[in-house]
Amino acid sequence: MTTRSIGPAAFFTLLLIALMMGANHVAARIAFNHGVDVATAVAFRSIATALVVLALVLRAGAKLDLTPRQRRFLPGIGLLIGVQSLFLYSAVARLPVALALLAFNTYPLWTALLAWVIYRQRPERTLVIAMPVILLGLALALDVLGAASGLGAAGQWGRIGAGVAFALAAAASFGLALVLTQHETQGVDGRVRTMASMGIAGAVALIAVTVQGGFHLPTAPAGWGGLAALAFLYGTAFTIMFTVLPRLGVVGNSAIMNVEPVFALVLAWLILGQAIAPVQVAGALLVVGAVMWLGLRRR
Repeated sequence: MTTRSIGPAAFFTLLLIALMMGANHVAARIAFNHGVDVATAVAFRSIATALVVLALVLRAGAKLDLTPRQRRFLPGIGLLIGVQSLFLYSAVARLPVALALLAFNTYPLWTALLAWVIYRQRPERTLVIAMPVILLGLALALDVLGAASGLGAAGQWGRIGAGVAFALAAAASFGLALVLTQHETQGVDGRVRTMASMGIAGAVALIAVTVQGGFHLPTAPAGWGGLAALAFLYGTAFTIMFTVLPRLGVVGNSAIMNVEPVFALVLAWLILGQAIAPVQVAGALLVVGAVMWLGLRRR
């Protein structure tokens, strides 16, 4: 299969989706800074998105018939998406937003590894080539030796260790969800799959909310703005993905949307005052470039 070029309208629509996804995580950090916890944010975001996609499914009359195998695996995929959402927002709460998203952007490596372990599907040569580039860029972006921060390796990992662990766990969860989606739910309408995944993710978040004793709502107007913005941005991005992109000839996700960490980097600097060293910016661009190259390669 050859990757098909896309027109200007599709290109800028994909960039808009990436911008909204990056802005969603910046909004989440604002909410976290004003009393909202991770489970509350995921519950609001997932349930709002599930309702939006449900409206799309009902309006389009999408086919809801599922095979027994699809019915068995869809709940598991939804559970993984719920866990991934909790892990990623936990990373965003602990790291600069762009760095959390960069660590999460290692999910193509997890996808290839898990496909090989579970289905004995050998990774492509291009992925093997890109792997050390992605890891090098991530090491630079995270300042793993603590050179840019001046803290040293031990001090730097004491500061970022938990956030990086959450981001990598989110990447692994998402990678497994992608592998199972590809092999076990082929033929399921994308809107139906997303509706089910978001609904189950919302249920997972509600369970987490119950365990912790209830919702942790914002303590200031800025927190309410962040909570509303993250739900609006995420739900709107998904709506555009399922209504506009198919008409523009873009099916599914595109590697162009992997510029999300770059948008998050700029927005977090402008809105949150989060800044990283030039060498970390170089590492971030290396990761984004390698992941985009993987997605745009001719196959």
